[in-house]
Amino acid sequence: MAFRDELIGAAGMSYQLNRRRLMQGAGASLGAIALRGFVVAEEGAAHFTHGVASGDPLADRVILWTRVVPGAKQHQLLPVEWQVAKDREFNQVVAQGQTQSSAERDYTVKVDATGLKPNSQYFYRFTVDGRHSAIGRTRTLPVGDVASFRIGLASCSNYPQGYFNAYRHMAQSDIDLVLHLGDYIYEYPEGRYANPIALEELGRHVEPLGEILTLEDYRMRYGLYRTDVDLQLVHQQHPFVCVWDDHELTNNTWHSGAENHNDGEGDFFLRIRAARQAYDEWMPIRTHAEGDQGPIYRAFEIGNLADLIMLDTRLHGRDKGLEYAADMPLRSQAFEVSASGEAQAINDEAAQRLPADAVRRVRLPFDFSSGTAQAVLDYATIKDLDEASLPANWRYLPDLERFKAEVLNAPERNLLGSDQEQWLMKTLRRGQARGSTWQVLGQQVLMGRLFFPELNDEELQLDTLSEARASRLKAFQALAGQGLPFNLDAWDGYPVCRTRIQTMLNRFAANPVVLAGDTHNAWAFNLQDEQRNPIGVEIGTPGITSPGMESFLPVEPQVLANALMQSSPELAALDTQHRGWAEIELTPGAMRAQWHFVSSVLERDYSVSQSVPQICKAGARRFA
Repeated sequence: MAFRDELIGAAGMSYQLNRRRLMQGAGASLGAIALRGFVVAEEGAAHFTHGVASGDPLADRVILWTRVVPGAKQHQLLPVEWQVAKDREFNQVVAQGQTQSSAERDYTVKVDATGLKPNSQYFYRFTVDGRHSAIGRTRTLPVGDVASFRIGLASCSNYPQGYFNAYRHMAQSDIDLVLHLGDYIYEYPEGRYANPIALEELGRHVEPLGEILTLEDYRMRYGLYRTDVDLQLVHQQHPFVCVWDDHELTNNTWHSGAENHNDGEGDFFLRIRAARQAYDEWMPIRTHAEGDQGPIYRAFEIGNLADLIMLDTRLHGRDKGLEYAADMPLRSQAFEVSASGEAQAINDEAAQRLPADAVRRVRLPFDFSSGTAQAVLDYATIKDLDEASLPANWRYLPDLERFKAEVLNAPERNLLGSDQEQWLMKTLRRGQARGSTWQVLGQQVLMGRLFFPELNDEELQLDTLSEARASRLKAFQALAGQGLPFNLDAWDGYPVCRTRIQTMLNRFAANPVVLAGDTHNAWAFNLQDEQRNPIGVEIGTPGITSPGMESFLPVEPQVLANALMQSSPELAALDTQHRGWAEIELTPGAMRAQWHFVSSVLERDYSVSQSVPQICKAGARRFA
């Protein structure tokens, strides 16, 4: 498909963005910091800089968005008119009003257009000083009986990884709604997590150049992304429902910290507040109040056909994620210690019966001198050892069973938070009471159980890798076949919480469908409870540009797919090598899912291929 379309404003003017100039003549009073890097050729008058967007549609209203900045001699507060019409020519205007653009909100404009009709297509535009924005298209949600509803799923659009070709294809597709499941932007500095070709040949550089930390930084990064013509086009053509993942904030965020945040980067909560403010300013999301910093979980009714339930699995109630290297306990041995210092090895049951001061537990080393692991049980020898003082051929081994029982399955670990869980139950019960057919959970991370695949040295191509990378993959091999989750950042890292939610779905949901992003790969799961009874289905969408498993596992795609399918009984289908998006069609009788893969993210011209559809009939709770 040729990359040739150009976003044209309704007045017939195309604005050429120049990301590397400051606004000339604007003066400090115009908030030059907020405007930096995002100016247009005509600087003497107010102008629209980043297209238009719509989002969070209901049956009678929809959020409309744009960004308009003042000219050199204009006031900071700009009156902006908006219109909604049945036709592209605006002969049948059904709603209109006036709002303001100001530096306080980075000159973004967001209005809630009300008084609309259900299940209706509309066109909208903004006007300032007689100059029109681009014309956007949107639609409201249906009520009552609905024959069909189509949703496009998007996630993980990293600007310096390549072109957003998948967004362009989505824009040209006949869907009712785009569901963006997070990683709309990435927070990294120039050169980190970037494709060298995209940087050096395509000029996909980030702004600002450093990692984004402040409100100004986050605003500039959103501004950069929204200069992309493909992203503008998909916003212009379809309404969005969005939720953040970690990179709109910072990598591997939880409720009170993040992997990609340290003390030298300032106060974490101030950073998150800045990230959330910029998200509210730049995304067409309905918030409860101006500058709202409350929860973003929310629900939408698609007639009697479905409840679309958006969850926040990233920030609101997420406990710190586990890491095998940091959180895996080592095997240990209990000893009964006498007053004289003599010690005898005892089992855990016996240790529990003894007074605490009579028992000492020490890490248990294993001697590999003979080629097999032999436990060293001499208390006097091992009681004061550590990693640095271990004799040659001695090693500590991980305690996998203790990790599963005490760490991974700790009952207090939560992904949603108690208030969000309570809200979810109320929402499901409300849908049950009104008889909705499908209960669709839009959220960030995979719910399906995914275990380490078993791959041999040849399949991993270990003899072709550096010593450091080969060593990491050997550690990967050691975890295979042990019943351990492959991705602790997903629901797999919070199994007790997942069990509660799945029990809730079994009780209150007629036909659960879980949607996920985050992993950059395409997934289909038949979700099951502990007894292997069907719960519902899950679809994971591939990344728009972010690379998938092929970037860190040097395994032939089909070999990897076969190994994952063998290790993970819930897994129904997958693709680990293509970028693109997923399409979900809901009807009263079935849910149909299909992936659309783009041939390249590094070329303007590309082709699109489709996967075999995954179909779940109403009442089946699993893919056929």
